[in-house]
Amino acid sequence: MLDKDLEGVKKTFVQESHELLEAMEEALLALEKDPGDADTVNALFRAAHTIKGSSGVLGAEKAEKFTHAVENVLMRIRDGEIPLTDAIIGVMLECRDHMLSLVDLFDEGKDELPGSLAARDSLLTERLNAFLPASKPGGEANGGNGEAGAAAAAGEWHVSVRFGRDVLRHGMDPASFINYLSRLGEITSLTAVHDAMPSFEEMDPESCYLGFEIRLRTKVNQKTIEDAFEFVREESALAVIPPGSGVGPYAELIKALPDDPEKLGEILVSCGAVSRKELEQAMSARPGLPCEAPPEKAAFERGASGDASNKPGKARARESRTMRIDADKLDALINLVGELVSAGANIDEHSRRLRDGWLLESSSIMSRLVEEIRESAMRLRMAPIGEAFNRFHRVVRDISRALGKDIGLSISGGETELDKTVIEKINDPLMHLVRNAIDHGIEMPEARAAAGKAAKGTVRLNAFHDAAGITIEITDDGRGLDRKKILEKAARLGLLNPGRNPSESELLGLIFEPGFSTADEITKLSGRGVGMDVVKKNVEELRGTIAVESREGAGATVRIRLPLTLAIIDGFMVGINSSHYIIPLDMVVECVELGEADRRASDRRRYVNLRGATLPYVRLRDFFNDHGNRPPFENIVVVDCGGQKTGLVVDELLGEVQTVIKPLGRVYSNVRGISGATIMGTGKVALILDVAGLVQSVERAGALTA
Repeated sequence: MLDKDLEGVKKTFVQESHELLEAMEEALLALEKDPGDADTVNALFRAAHTIKGSSGVLGAEKAEKFTHAVENVLMRIRDGEIPLTDAIIGVMLECRDHMLSLVDLFDEGKDELPGSLAARDSLLTERLNAFLPASKPGGEANGGNGEAGAAAAAGEWHVSVRFGRDVLRHGMDPASFINYLSRLGEITSLTAVHDAMPSFEEMDPESCYLGFEIRLRTKVNQKTIEDAFEFVREESALAVIPPGSGVGPYAELIKALPDDPEKLGEILVSCGAVSRKELEQAMSARPGLPCEAPPEKAAFERGASGDASNKPGKARARESRTMRIDADKLDALINLVGELVSAGANIDEHSRRLRDGWLLESSSIMSRLVEEIRESAMRLRMAPIGEAFNRFHRVVRDISRALGKDIGLSISGGETELDKTVIEKINDPLMHLVRNAIDHGIEMPEARAAAGKAAKGTVRLNAFHDAAGITIEITDDGRGLDRKKILEKAARLGLLNPGRNPSESELLGLIFEPGFSTADEITKLSGRGVGMDVVKKNVEELRGTIAVESREGAGATVRIRLPLTLAIIDGFMVGINSSHYIIPLDMVVECVELGEADRRASDRRRYVNLRGATLPYVRLRDFFNDHGNRPPFENIVVVDCGGQKTGLVVDELLGEVQTVIKPLGRVYSNVRGISGATIMGTGKVALILDVAGLVQSVERAGALTA
């Protein structure tokens, strides 16, 4: 079990391992297209090597052991000993998934593999061993294969390390490195050196003053031993002396270190590194070296292990331009900013009521600053949607191969930024839509060739900003939706009245009805009529809309429109009698007055002529059963919902507001047309309209016709 002080390091290890495993998957998929890309092979090897080293230091033994076997195979690929084939890439992708499971198991604090995971561990290890020399089963002795300085047989290495002062502050435990060394071989001698320990009054309990002189019997090479200290090497002093090196390197080591030479000499003699006579002769034959240099000085590492390429850890820290922030802390910040927006609106309301010039000016300045804080805070949660898109390379590869299809994935607009929370919640709907495009949409290669298409199909993911929201498109070049089948299925399910001729958008929208499927047979992926209705529900929960376009024989496009964030939005406030409602500002196109002639005809028809185009409208007063007296003048707010313009008739136009969205709770979770609420500056509650749900509800009732 890890010490509680190392829990932060463990969390960082898990996060970084997830990132490295994603990078491994991307590298493997890229190597399928270009197996000869040496840079990608090296990046793949480095990712596995880093995970192995980190897991070893932190005591994740299962992950370390399996990743070591993966690393051995990757090292042979990197050195050109075995060719990179589709079979190896397939195995490596499975190994990558297994490594992810092992890291997650370690994160959960479990030491033993469950039955299914243990069986997969054993099977994949056997498959990896098939790519290794038969004389070295399990890769146990392959840690140094192909590396400079490898030891052909077990020998005693000498490891001298002086940990940097800040090792403990960075969450590292010196004992964990010693423990890792013991798994590389047998530690025959271990002596702690504490000459740097200050007096009790001067001691800093968070600083590390320890060093170690270690004798290690192992078959691994020098680089493997040095890599055991990879995470502290830049701030510590390390020397690794190979077996049979003679007395010279030990004499130089004594002179380079700031420790007491006589005491250090005694340690080297007692552990068997050199004899007393050899050491005395070597020390007397050479002039002494100055010892004022601190242990972190690169000269020590250069003189002992021949590596001066590393920078000091503090310099590296200064170069860093990014830092990890816990998601919960960001959520707490956004919540506080939301409360600040509400408080600012309250102050603004009071300042306008009091009509005090100085107060109005101060309120205006504060409102501007609050808006800047809001925008800065929201940008903290923004992330490129390409992170979500890139995961589908593997999905498309695996599913298309399972179905016997040749399908590629094309991504554009991956740099488009969206709230991280929205990205996480849109993953499942995107997964279902991509799977549907592969299974339902794109034909088998033979059918595509017969239709005059390229044998290889394509699924395209595209994202772009649209007003104050984002649009995601999932497009395939398959057969498109069969309108005849949709009509027949809708008639059987009673979704359309007999003899009714639905519009194109209404017809294609039927695929989002519960239980609706036009698949001829049930597969592992689809055909049970479950999924598209859930996709629509999930999108609407994000205050988004979903629509589909199709060209028979040429493919289909599913278009999802989402707000950039879920927490704070810009809204347009309207009034109905004494009630206030907020429409998301990004959906508002324009506002026009409802003419007297249209008001008188509203009992017979619910549309107006808007500059030569027919605009259907909904009277919000009727929708919410508000029976108060109509005002002498009414207005229409024109909204764009999924590419279709609709009018919302309201009593008053109250202008733009910053809106902090508050959930309504379970009691109101199924109320159509309302997505949340907000507290206005006056302290009253205004309801936030779910425009998509409102329009669809009216359409189903047959009250929105042009």
